[in-house]
Amino acid sequence: MERVPVVLLVEDDPGDVLMVTEALERSLHPPKLHVAGDGQEAIDFLRGAGPDGQGRMNRPDLILLDLNMPRLDGRETLAALKADERLRAVPVVVFTTSDAETDVLASYQRHASAYVTKPLDLDALESVVDQIGRFYLDVSSLLPPEQRCA
Repeated sequence: MERVPVVLLVEDDPGDVLMVTEALERSLHPPKLHVAGDGQEAIDFLRGAGPDGQGRMNRPDLILLDLNMPRLDGRETLAALKADERLRAVPVVVFTTSDAETDVLASYQRHASAYVTKPLDLDALESVVDQIGRFYLDVSSLLPPEQRCA
């Protein structure tokens, strides 16, 4: 049986969560989706401290990360992920409404795998999410099985 890829969406806007979820569900190979409402919740999940973690590391195949969130924002979250040698190999796509050059540069300096500005149009957003999913989950090589979520 083929393993279902796992995506962690780090997003505080319920509308964006719904749109991304629906776009991923419509993809050719829908991934298992975990959602964290802010960076701290994401870090807790990844390090196994959240309700799903049960004390073990969770390494999804892809992280979609918003920048502007409460508590621990996307910039701080990205820095924490890439500073943790157990998590730094997980691809992180910054997926945000900001198109500010300073945010793009800061994200790449913190070793984001890609920076994608969220389209405002629903159809365009679904298309972009589909393209991200197809590239990272279908085209590129995923982490070895022992390095991923169970």
